[in-house]
Amino acid sequence: MQPEFIQARDLPDAWFQCVYRLLEKGHEYTIDRGSYEGQKRLEFDYITVHIRFPGARPLVPDIPPSFGIPNPVAEGYLESYLPYLMTSVKQPGEDYTYGSYLEKQIQEVIRMYRENGFGTNQAYMTVGNPEAILLKDPPCLRGIDTRVRDGRLHFMVYFRSWDLWNGFPANLGAIQLLKEYMAGEIGVDDGEIIAASKGLHLYDYVWELAKLRTMCPNPQAFTRGECQTHD
Repeated sequence: MQPEFIQARDLPDAWFQCVYRLLEKGHEYTIDRGSYEGQKRLEFDYITVHIRFPGARPLVPDIPPSFGIPNPVAEGYLESYLPYLMTSVKQPGEDYTYGSYLEKQIQEVIRMYRENGFGTNQAYMTVGNPEAILLKDPPCLRGIDTRVRDGRLHFMVYFRSWDLWNGFPANLGAIQLLKEYMAGEIGVDDGEIIAASKGLHLYDYVWELAKLRTMCPNPQAFTRGECQTHD
C-alpha cells in the first residue's frame, strides 16, 4: 500500500494534480465487481487531497480550448446536481440520492453549531446505512465531517470509490456549494476541504484523454522527467 498526499490551491488544481499523479503512480487492475465490470482501472491505494481555497472560481477543471477535450463537468451541471446532494428528492428507478441521507443532517449540523457552539466533534454527516452494501451500486460518498475553526467552516470528505475524471470535479464542486450554503447559515466564513479515498481511479476509456491533458504520452515518461510539471 502506498498512501499519497496532494496539497492544492483550488478545485481545478486538485483535479489536475490527481490526474497527473495517478498516471505516474496508479495501480492498474481489472474490475471483478462494480461499475464497468471486466474493464480496467488505474487507481490510488489511498489518497488525501488538501484543498486550501476550494471556493475559488471556477469550480470545474480548466481545459484549454486548444486541447480539444470536453470539460468533464458540463456547464450548469453543478447547479442541477446540487438538489441531489441537499434534498431527499429521488427520480423513478433511483435507490437513493446523497441528499436522501444528508437532508436532515445538514439542518442538524447547522442547528448544532448555531445553538451549541463550535467546540464539538459530533457534527458528522453519514451517507448510507448497513443495508446499502446489498445494493448493486452502494453510495460512493460515505461521509462529510465538519469543523469550524478560526471562523471558517471546513469539510473532511471520504469516498469509498471515486471516478477521478468526472466524479471528482462534479462531486467536490457541488460539495463546495453545499459548504458555502452551510457556512452562511451558521454565520461563519467558507473554509478548506480535505478529501480522502481508497478508490480514486481513472477508467481505461479516459486514459488517453488524461495523458493528453497532462501532456504526457505514457506514464513511464514521468520518471524520465519528460512531462510538464503540474499547473
